[in-house]
Amino acid sequence: MFPRLYGDRFEAGALLAGRLAHFAGRPDLLLLALPRGGLPVAYEVARALRIPLDVFLVRKLGVPGHEELAMGAVASGGLRVVNAEVVRELGIPESVVDAAGEHEMAELMRRERAYRGQRAPPEVRGRTVLLVDDGLATGTTMLAAVRALRQREPARIVVAAPVGARETCAELSREADEVVCAATPEPFDSVGEWYDDFRQTTDEEVRDLLARSTG
Repeated sequence: MFPRLYGDRFEAGALLAGRLAHFAGRPDLLLLALPRGGLPVAYEVARALRIPLDVFLVRKLGVPGHEELAMGAVASGGLRVVNAEVVRELGIPESVVDAAGEHEMAELMRRERAYRGQRAPPEVRGRTVLLVDDGLATGTTMLAAVRALRQREPARIVVAAPVGARETCAELSREADEVVCAATPEPFDSVGEWYDDFRQTTDEEVRDLLARSTG
């Protein structure tokens, strides 16, 4: 049994903020959290660095019958990325990818409205974007977020998490401009094992944290 690294996501965010302190005061900086677990972490980072906080939603497109395998993803702003290798190797028709994309985009838009209300998504073009989550296990969601966000032409994308699998952090460094994993313990089975309190963050908590950060 390994000792926990963090009491909860807020404590983890406060520690992560220290690793990101060199970004403080940059006028081009934007912090985007991956809901829902990334919000408490990102809230503490935003507060410490005094930077804007918003959300960047990603929904995986699972292969029918093997939903754990991603054939693509949809993300905030109507963005879609397709894993061409998976689609090609499994012979998945374009119509199947389109149908999955429409279904997941509808759910993503529902969450966007629930979290952001009438606020427009932030402009990312030409800015340095910090993408934050509560941990990186397989990194599938974060990888989709990076690839989707890249389509909106930010100047730089920095991935940050309090804890992550060493191999995953290394793999993401090939896609993002910078990766900050505060801790990479081994062996690594799941993100939750490194938190004392890893209760699911609710939609209400997401809305509250966003309101407090912009209020």
